[in-house]
Amino acid sequence: MDPVLLTVLLLLATFFLFAIGVPVGFATLIVAVFFGLVLWGPSHMYLLAASAYGSLTSQVLIAVPLFILMGNIMIHTGIARDMFDTIYYVAGRVRGSLAMGTVCMASLFSAFSGSSSAMTITIGKLAIPEMLKHGYQKELVLGTICVSGTIDFLIPPSVLAIILCSIANLSVGRVYLAMFIPGFFLAGLYVVYIGVRCYFQPHIGPSISTTDVPSFYKKLISIKSVILPTLIVIVVLGGIYSGVVTPTESAGVGAGSMAVAAALTGTLSWPVLKNSLLMTLELTSMLAWLIIGVTCFTNVYTVLGAPELILKFCNVLPVGGMGVVIMIQILLLILGCLMDDLAIMMLTVPVFMPVIKALGFNPVWFAVLFMVNMQVAWLSPPYGFSLFLVRAIIPSDAAITMGHIYRGVVPFMALQLICLVLVMIFPNEFVLWLPNAVLGK
Repeated sequence: MDPVLLTVLLLLATFFLFAIGVPVGFATLIVAVFFGLVLWGPSHMYLLAASAYGSLTSQVLIAVPLFILMGNIMIHTGIARDMFDTIYYVAGRVRGSLAMGTVCMASLFSAFSGSSSAMTITIGKLAIPEMLKHGYQKELVLGTICVSGTIDFLIPPSVLAIILCSIANLSVGRVYLAMFIPGFFLAGLYVVYIGVRCYFQPHIGPSISTTDVPSFYKKLISIKSVILPTLIVIVVLGGIYSGVVTPTESAGVGAGSMAVAAALTGTLSWPVLKNSLLMTLELTSMLAWLIIGVTCFTNVYTVLGAPELILKFCNVLPVGGMGVVIMIQILLLILGCLMDDLAIMMLTVPVFMPVIKALGFNPVWFAVLFMVNMQVAWLSPPYGFSLFLVRAIIPSDAAITMGHIYRGVVPFMALQLICLVLVMIFPNEFVLWLPNAVLGK
């Protein structure tokens, strides 16, 4: 049968299963097994099983559950709440300080959390009631919380980046360094936007009243809650960047150190440890089924010769290499309105990465470009996952609708698109300079 027709049937079958509500991992696995049996018979099942086993036993992926565990310990022991209180105390009476402090808190929390969902829920539960109580505009509150859940996409140690590096066979340390400048630039852009807008529109982010401002002594005492977590981040990321330890070993050090920090603060208990482990198991199992399904799907997809067909198609397009990159970004933005970030990554990275390499572009640069695009996908209506997470944690008496959330995320999506364009236009200065300076070209 014609490879083009087979490829079309493969993709149509996959998206049909998505449309009827089959989870991504199971949908891709069903399609891979069906097409493998029909085209090559039972003998191909051994190859599918071998490829799935190989993907799950990748040493790099062992870091994923460990980083997730580190974030869960932080959430369940209350360390996250103490860190938010510190930001709140230090923020002072600057207009929009609670929103700007929330972004700063998310940037710091990103270095511990292995789950964007967990970070969105944790920060949302802490910050939404406080900002609404102080009279912040609903759209600003909701937009800030939604975008705070995307910050850990680019700030190491990003679990999503580890999975991407595993799929694309890239160096985790090099990709982490490449994401560093865009990640903190984007977080700074959020803070500047909130500060400037609240300066000219004081009613949307009023300053804290004098009676609510804590004393200098209370501010000083609160800072101690961020000392141990900050030291852990320095050790974890320093170990990766210096090459002293691998990402997997660094993740183990981070999870163990966070447990020790919780024990030292007296917040670690058996129920806390049990809940942290159960949540880690739940998230890791979900990721494992996704990896199994998409690995089998990619195996069948590759045997059909589909990557070569896509490369030939891209080569005959009259738009040039950068034109192909722009078309890929547009496609990813469209998919972001319909699917979650991990599903998009699993389905598209094995397809697009060979094309990017064949066109002569740096794969590390494209990885960062992809991660910025996934931030937009996390917010994109109507499916944007962050939108539904925030809707689920809004207080019942807040009189907030999905319309408030949609309007709140639009300005932040515009900022993300600005970052996407900068990454595309200035790859060497904005993305590749730091990894090349630290690790060499």
